[in-house]
Amino acid sequence: MRHGNGAVRAFCQTAASGVCHTDWAYLFEAGKGMQMRPFPLILGHEGAGVVESVGPGVSKFSPGDKVIPLFLPQCGECECCLSPKTNLCTKNWTKTQQGVLADGTSRISCKGRQVYQFIGIGSFSEYTVVLDTSVTKIRDDAPLDKVCLLGCGVSTGYGAALNAAKVEPGSSCAVFGLGAVGLAAVMGCKAAGATRIIAVDINPNKFEKAKVFGATEFVNPKDHNKPIQKVLAEMTNGGVDFSLECVGDVAVMRAALESCRSAWGTCVIVGWTELAELTLAPYDLLLGRTLKGTYFGGWKSVEGVPRLVDDYMNQKLLLDEFVTHTLHIDQINEAFNLMTRGESIRSVIKME
Repeated sequence: MRHGNGAVRAFCQTAASGVCHTDWAYLFEAGKGMQMRPFPLILGHEGAGVVESVGPGVSKFSPGDKVIPLFLPQCGECECCLSPKTNLCTKNWTKTQQGVLADGTSRISCKGRQVYQFIGIGSFSEYTVVLDTSVTKIRDDAPLDKVCLLGCGVSTGYGAALNAAKVEPGSSCAVFGLGAVGLAAVMGCKAAGATRIIAVDINPNKFEKAKVFGATEFVNPKDHNKPIQKVLAEMTNGGVDFSLECVGDVAVMRAALESCRSAWGTCVIVGWTELAELTLAPYDLLLGRTLKGTYFGGWKSVEGVPRLVDDYMNQKLLLDEFVTHTLHIDQINEAFNLMTRGESIRSVIKME
């Protein structure tokens, strides 16, 4: 590998990476539910590692720093970064979405052929090179095989409840989908003070895990002969105050919207999908419901992730409870199999 201006190389031999459903989706649904990405492609975007060396002009990082790469950068200079209204960053957005750095190339190659890095990261690798705006330094005592989960799923779900939905104390919530993102959303609802947190999933085995994060009730749509939104409306005398869709399915998105109360209910779309189209009845919005989306849970990444690491280290945020399997990089296919069989919440891949 070689350096490039403004790049930092993160040494990941002892690092870890969570296996996110989005990695699987781009591998198996490219051109269907997801946009095509260039191949060959190193997947993985939920990693943590140690800086080995830095490129010219990089002053914020030093060899030996523990870091978390960020698929959502924070340059601190673009219009979005300077606005408190969003956590998005426009700098090099198109480049990283295509798996390359600012100069249009990846720093990884195999047999003379360029290998692309998923969302500019590619954490299923012993080494990776990322832009200095796409990485954040974390405390030295943080366990990398746990805090890697803050690179995507946990931060996204947790922030969806706190930052996007702005769940209120004493409110009722419904969380659709109990993968890592959904369970983190449940945790966020609890942290915000919600008193009713209804976990919705077709896998009943996930309810016990959902209770660990704060769910108070569980509903399996398969147990009812009516739409889940009607079931929830009957349970809550009109609908929940907040609903969070953490599946990435447009039918579930509409059900989540219709499950929240008219007049003031808020629905947040958290699950990721790209090519499917969402159809709505204007009536569902005209009577006062709010529909919104969130990306990375609304956290400004460089600033927010280290604070989340601190919260974990101070026992204010759960991470260990998400990890159901710890595997070696050679077992990455087994991690995907566990995911598709519904047997894992988060598998963590270790590189050593």
